[in-house]
Amino acid sequence: MIGKLIFCLLPVTLAAEPARQEKFLSNGEVKIGVDMTSGGSVFWFSELPADRNLLNHADRGRFIQQSYYGQPDGSKWGEKPWRWNPVQGGDYLGKPARVVESDGTETQLHVKSVPINWAGGQELDECRMEEWITLHGKVAEIRFRFTYSGETTHPAMHQELPAVFIDHALSRMVYYSGEKPWSGEPISSDVPGWPNESRDISESWAGYVGTDGRGLGVYFPGSKKATCYRFEGPDGPAGSGCSYFAPIQMLTIKPGFSHEYTVHLTIGTAEEMRSRFGEIKLGKVPAKTP
Repeated sequence: MIGKLIFCLLPVTLAAEPARQEKFLSNGEVKIGVDMTSGGSVFWFSELPADRNLLNHADRGRFIQQSYYGQPDGSKWGEKPWRWNPVQGGDYLGKPARVVESDGTETQLHVKSVPINWAGGQELDECRMEEWITLHGKVAEIRFRFTYSGETTHPAMHQELPAVFIDHALSRMVYYSGEKPWSGEPISSDVPGWPNESRDISESWAGYVGTDGRGLGVYFPGSKKATCYRFEGPDGPAGSGCSYFAPIQMLTIKPGFSHEYTVHLTIGTAEEMRSRFGEIKLGKVPAKTP
């Protein structure tokens, strides 16, 4: 399993940062924001009225974003051999991904972008990444789509669906790994180490919470395993520390490949996350809180 490892350890000179172009969607209960200078990647998610961003966006690899893997391509991440790796936000040196289409209403955001090869730094014109974001009560729904028009058949790899980078201040990972999903059995809670570790996620959701027991969770139907780690460093959305996980599936990217999936985000206690995600599993759209 591959995750975005050691990027904040490499002694590199980052590309000049363009002024961030932000787009937000809010319904009075939660607010979500995308960075249009990073392929429309999700860099902000907060609960209102507190409006504290619980995501980490310290570099182009740290968002809630799409990331896929293929064959070794001769590229290097610093001194480490890497592989074909289209990333929605940009490359490890700070080169931003390009948005080619965006639109929105008061209730939805849509962005289409051309990803950047994480270690190679080139724009991957044979790839397109799209997302559609809507808000329902205290839940954000994100539908992702990746299409590939290239001619290479890449080997089957564990794919991040999606990569999720959360504020280092939220240190405990919460999830259910037992054999009786959605039966009310106790939720697991632990602090992942470094580098990547694996977790069984029987209910297809996971999150990180802080010392007050509240945090951010993601529901990812279709995936039962996740890779995760904690990288130590300062807290905050731009801090070098982070809490990471990604639901994973083994997928082969080949000519004509197209993959679409939907995730849901919410903020609360672990039990509140589970309750809201359980309602979504039953097909109920989260309502506005009275």
